[in-house]
Amino acid sequence: MSPQARREAVGLAVALAPALVLASWTIGAGAFFAGTLPPDERLVLMRWLEARAAMLLFLWLLLALGLGLAARIAWQRRVAAPARLAERAQALLAGAADGAIEPEGSAENRALAGVFNALVQQRRALHADIERRVREASREIERQRSRLAALMTELAQSVVVCNLDGRILLYNHRALGQFHARTDTSGAGGSELIGLGRSIHDVFDPALLVHALETIRRRLQRGDAHPSVQFLTAVRGGALLRAHMVPVQDPGNAEDGPDRRGGEDGQATLSGYLLMLEDVTEPFADAALRDRAMHELIQGSRASLGNLQAAVEVLDYPDVDDATRERLHEVIRAEVRTMGARLHEAAARDAQAQKTRWPLEDMPGADLLAAARQRIESGLDCRVDVDAVDAGWWLKVDSFSLLRALAHLAERLVDEYGLRVLRLRLAPAGARAHLDLVWQGLALSTETVTNWETDAMRSGPLSSALSVRDVIERHDGEIWFQRERARHESFFRLLLPMAEASGAGTEREAAAASRPEYYDFDLFRDAGPGRALAERALAELTCTVFDTETTGLDPSGGDRIVQIGAVRIVAGKLLRHEGFERLVDPQRAVSAASVAIHGIDAARLSGQPPAAQVLPAFHAFARDSVLVGHNAAFDMRFLREAEAETGVVFGQPVLDTLLLSAYVHPQQESHSLEAIAARLGVALSGRHSALGDALATAEIFLRLIPLLEARGVRTLQQALDAAQQTWHARLRY
Repeated sequence: MSPQARREAVGLAVALAPALVLASWTIGAGAFFAGTLPPDERLVLMRWLEARAAMLLFLWLLLALGLGLAARIAWQRRVAAPARLAERAQALLAGAADGAIEPEGSAENRALAGVFNALVQQRRALHADIERRVREASREIERQRSRLAALMTELAQSVVVCNLDGRILLYNHRALGQFHARTDTSGAGGSELIGLGRSIHDVFDPALLVHALETIRRRLQRGDAHPSVQFLTAVRGGALLRAHMVPVQDPGNAEDGPDRRGGEDGQATLSGYLLMLEDVTEPFADAALRDRAMHELIQGSRASLGNLQAAVEVLDYPDVDDATRERLHEVIRAEVRTMGARLHEAAARDAQAQKTRWPLEDMPGADLLAAARQRIESGLDCRVDVDAVDAGWWLKVDSFSLLRALAHLAERLVDEYGLRVLRLRLAPAGARAHLDLVWQGLALSTETVTNWETDAMRSGPLSSALSVRDVIERHDGEIWFQRERARHESFFRLLLPMAEASGAGTEREAAAASRPEYYDFDLFRDAGPGRALAERALAELTCTVFDTETTGLDPSGGDRIVQIGAVRIVAGKLLRHEGFERLVDPQRAVSAASVAIHGIDAARLSGQPPAAQVLPAFHAFARDSVLVGHNAAFDMRFLREAEAETGVVFGQPVLDTLLLSAYVHPQQESHSLEAIAARLGVALSGRHSALGDALATAEIFLRLIPLLEARGVRTLQQALDAAQQTWHARLRY
């Protein structure tokens, strides 16, 4: 029975109670009065009542209806309204809701609501003043935190900080991108491996980290002021990482006693460690290839030198005939040719390796053109005009060598042909970009262009062993000369790689927008996984809040998931940037009614992976966490229907915000996501998208925690038990 049906049943019972009481009183009083009369008077009374029975029944029904209506109104004003007022006041008291209490019920109840609202306003004013004072007092701390976050974000090296249990306390965007690039996550973006509160042991062998920590402790005990350890290890996907581990130490405190990891009073104690990571997969592969080539060169040269030495020694004999001497000369010439070819091939491999190993960095196109303009104008007697460049155009270049190449071409144009005005322009061309060095009128011969491209570059008194073509090949690009006769323009066109959207400005802006969520040093003090999960406080749980969109409402009838969205909550903090969102090919049609709700049609699902690929990734994302959903029984039924197909079983505990809301607010009329959000002051965005609903559910769950604690529900097990006490827990799908 729904809460609304229960309320209607209670209201009907309250309305019928006066009629039942009146009927019982009338019957009892009539029987008692009739029993006091003689038989003849009793007979007269019965005839009188029979003659007026219809009128008396009508008057009785009218009186019963009036009394029932009065009782119902009294119940609504004196019982139900105060109960709703108490629930809303409790939500305000726990800080889980915003706004004011809407007055209802009796005049006294409305007056009480006004007093509550006044107290709430007073408390808000006090909280605002306290928050202002706290902000003023902690401004310098926040400034230092922002500097740390900015530094960690902009570092070119991957950085991860962990406590001694291996839980991740801090990481930068480079680390997330590094693991994303080395894993096939089907939507998790690498955050199923690395994230606040996750275990670094999912990435590295725990025994390796324990060994490294023990080495650091021994060095600390020997008095080493700056101990560190370096090691190489292979991780998922076959990547090879070089890790540099340094300790994170807390100052000693005599009152705290020795650290459980072996610290002493008054001395710094080990509380965690920092890992600086470098992906050395490709450099090691290149080094292996170079070693192999060097080995082949040495072995081949040793054989050739042996043949040469033998031939020379035989030639020294005085009795060697002419035919033998000619054969030996031919052997020498053949071995020299072989050694020459071998050396030439090794040199070509080395040159190609240098080109492919050349580091390219993301750079705004506008900055590159501005730097080229300054470089050319400062060294040559000419003017360089620059066309407007979109701020969103980023290139992946070696700016030093590319600027030298542009300066070399400009110098040849100015010195040999007397040009005084040049122009630079940039335009995207798919995944590449056209960088043009433009001038008016003058046409160059093919021979001149070839010489300029292949000659060693020079810029003023400086020269380089590289040519313009070498520089372009290092960028995996092209260069050519082109004329536009209609405009009387000539130009060199350089085809260069553009930076991917995951890098460049988009990456920096995304990182900057979410910097505060990349670290949580409070986890240094976390109780750790040793406590039984059922006895852990709700505010200490690691949760995966999720939602699904489906083809329909009947999982047993063949409806399937079309989208999964999820976010993580760690120690009471919502990690918005650690999200999971993926479309799923249901391999069946989506009903028109469902498309009307979530907007996911067949066109959007075309080419998407099936559940057999997506659900294992979601399972990895939700590993070692409590699942949280709104009306979670519905979503869990879909996940369980897919177990046979995917082999993925979600066996962790599940909390349902619908059931928890019904437990803390049993008198409220609705426990839909919209109603709870309005009641608790949660803004809804992206409604009926899996990730949008998951974010709203996460906000609601965090605001329900203090309300549950106010009712004595503090641990996971208590919350699971409380949810089962509600009528909604009887729903089955």
